[in-house]
Amino acid sequence: MRNWLLPEHIADILPATARQVESAKSAMLDLFRLSGYELVLPPLVEYADALVSSDDATLDLKTYKLDDHLSGRQLGLRADITPQVARIDAHLLSARTGVTRLCYAGSVVHARPSGLMSSREPLQVGAELYGYAGIEADVEIIGLMLDVLQQVGVSQVRLDVGHIGIYRGLAAAAGLSAEQGRELFAALQAKDVATISEMVAGVAEPYRSAFLALPELYGPASILDKARSRLPSLPEIELALMQLSAIAAAVGDRVQLSFDLAELRGDAYHTGLMFAAYAPGWSEALARGGRYDNVGRRFGRARPATGFSLDLRDLVRILPQKDSVQGVKLAARLLPMAAGKVTELRAAGERVIIDYLGESAEALNCDRELVLVSGEWQLVPFK
Repeated sequence: MRNWLLPEHIADILPATARQVESAKSAMLDLFRLSGYELVLPPLVEYADALVSSDDATLDLKTYKLDDHLSGRQLGLRADITPQVARIDAHLLSARTGVTRLCYAGSVVHARPSGLMSSREPLQVGAELYGYAGIEADVEIIGLMLDVLQQVGVSQVRLDVGHIGIYRGLAAAAGLSAEQGRELFAALQAKDVATISEMVAGVAEPYRSAFLALPELYGPASILDKARSRLPSLPEIELALMQLSAIAAAVGDRVQLSFDLAELRGDAYHTGLMFAAYAPGWSEALARGGRYDNVGRRFGRARPATGFSLDLRDLVRILPQKDSVQGVKLAARLLPMAAGKVTELRAAGERVIIDYLGESAEALNCDRELVLVSGEWQLVPFK
């Protein structure tokens, strides 16, 4: 039995890489802290109905479920930290009535990988802003996401931006049933123009033409003007185009921007602006985010909310190298006499390695040795 093998899409992180990952995570959390985001640490497991809402089939498929032997209720291993942060804002931090900025870093577990090369145990890092509905909050979150990617050395970032409010406004105005809406949503996600055409054949104008136009409305900021001429003047569409224009004005000089008005993500809790960061060399988005107003409603408090997250494991191959600091070697036989000096050196930040086997300095990654010279402990460099 090969009990040393790991399940598919699950992997260890070995010492040198683990040091890189932890250093990058610490730097990201420091960046969040300097922008006013407070760290929260939700549990890996909680009741399943708190992790997955009844209308989020995508997240439900990703979530492992198991029985709680204490309560008899169904538990879930978190597949996304955002619902947990929403619960914290809505319930545990309910006394806060203004803007709340929260951040997090922790593992999540997916029953199914998101892509062919994706881990089923992403290390999710993210930031979320609750309590303000203005586009300025989305601009802040996007700026923070770009700062994080720049911090770890991602270059030539392309930001893809969409807005689910356009589709939802059209679907409501066209009078689509819930089932019709789900089917058309899936066809738009797949950019299946032939199926879209068939499905909207009986939809009244101007909504039929608008649905057919959505897959064609992608490209630089200039497509927003094209959208204004091809889409009906509905309040939801006017608001969405205004917000998309504000994003173009705010970050267009910092990053390559691409708009896609048929970009519809499967996460049920998104309510408006959606964005994803891509870069050459990666087939999947490096970071994703968007607006998910009222995500805390099922926890007792509906509030405006926006945020982003990334999987730090996706960035491993470009994380800054963290060379292991060379240490001080001490022969094990000397430890009883040198215990006090060892404690002193470690308190000062030195890495002291006890040599049990008489190994070389190279094997232990040491450049000095702790030796007793004329009754005093001294650090002697290896020649």
